[in-house]
Amino acid sequence: MNESMQTPETMNQGKNLGVQNDAPKRFQTSLMMHSYMQQRFKNVARKDGFRAENIPEFKVWKENLGNLLRDITGYNTMIPAPLTPKITEEVKFDDYLRQRVEIQTEPGVIMPLYVLIPHHISPPYPVILAPHGHGSGGKSAVAGCREDPIIAHAIDHFNYDYGLQFVLEGFITFCPDARGFGERQEFASKEDICSSSCQWINNMAIPLGQTVTGMWTWDLHRLIDYIETREDCDSTRIGSAGLSGGALQTLWAAALDDRIKCSILSGYFYGYKEALLDRYTNCSCNYVPHLFECIDMGDLGALIAPRPLLIESGTRDPLNGASGLENVKSQIKIAKRAYHLFNAEDALKNVVFDGEHRWDGKQSVKWMNQWLI
Repeated sequence: MNESMQTPETMNQGKNLGVQNDAPKRFQTSLMMHSYMQQRFKNVARKDGFRAENIPEFKVWKENLGNLLRDITGYNTMIPAPLTPKITEEVKFDDYLRQRVEIQTEPGVIMPLYVLIPHHISPPYPVILAPHGHGSGGKSAVAGCREDPIIAHAIDHFNYDYGLQFVLEGFITFCPDARGFGERQEFASKEDICSSSCQWINNMAIPLGQTVTGMWTWDLHRLIDYIETREDCDSTRIGSAGLSGGALQTLWAAALDDRIKCSILSGYFYGYKEALLDRYTNCSCNYVPHLFECIDMGDLGALIAPRPLLIESGTRDPLNGASGLENVKSQIKIAKRAYHLFNAEDALKNVVFDGEHRWDGKQSVKWMNQWLI
């Protein structure tokens, strides 16, 4: 999840990383490690990337890579537990009902979420997972909770209430708090509802064989397990959509679970070298041990094939990397080869909009309707 996106004011931090001509005199850029890491990336990156020439090869690659990614993220260390769902609150609005629900994703690990249920439409409903990114107050911005002026500002600045947008179009929408956000912040982040605890969790997790990315992916898959128990959900029609870190969560969750039938990634699909190696001050949730050695982001997109995948890219999104949209296109090219194997090129779409790092959404409902309804 990226991100300098914790507040609008910090979005552009780290934009011009690397060897800098205007570096203070006390810094000797020739002694820095950035160029060394760039060379190592060139030498060792993407050894497990997509190279299949036919569908049988694709299936073998997908199974092998999926197993590898579950290992390096620590996903395989997660411990199943009874979901023990609890509905703790219901709030009625004109067009929908909002439930606050708690589920157990691992023993003693509780994930709070909002479930937005449309009115005037008969269940079972098509389902949208709507994970959040940074600067959101967790589930609150995505669910359209404007009571806190800081969250209201985030909604306006990033068009952040896409969970609300989907329920108003007739989808039952699940807006969870990812570990480290909203009600699940660690103490080090508690002073600001829009702050995240990614770094603090990864600091604890990585030496113990786990990662934030693995935790988030596991939790979304457990959320799908819960959805499958609800009579008001059509679990054969599950989509996932997210901005930035919410797109990171959607990308990994869809890549590793075929129950997600349709996905939207906004502001998070680009080459790792420019976007994460060169922009090395990005949030630690982006970084998984050995990830760059194994794949690039386009390979995660390839794992989703042939299921529908819409990617939103802003023309002025600094998180795309130094070459901007070219860094996005390099990854679209990788994923497109996988979709081509299935003659499913129309199921992969890149929407480019004029703007910065935000949810565009102009084609999102149409996309979900096209593939889920």
